[in-house]
Amino acid sequence: TVLEELRVSQRAGDRRFETVLQLLEDEKGGELVRFAYSSGGRTRRGPVTFRGRGFGRLRSALESRPRLAKALGLGAS
Repeated sequence: TVLEELRVSQRAGDRRFETVLQLLEDEKGGELVRFAYSSGGRTRRGPVTFRGRGFGRLRSALESRPRLAKALGLGAS
């Protein structure tokens, strides 16, 4: 089950895409984090890379997703 989702817009040359982070809960109540990317309206798992400025946008965006930030070790304990 998806508990929280965050999408961060990125660009590489002329290509535009979104990095997708999802906080998931499994059937036993355990939390998982999924990293994926989206381009052309399709979301795919696979290699996800960030440049330095992308991490800045990710950190800022995580302020509105406290559970996801905490799962990544970037939020309040």
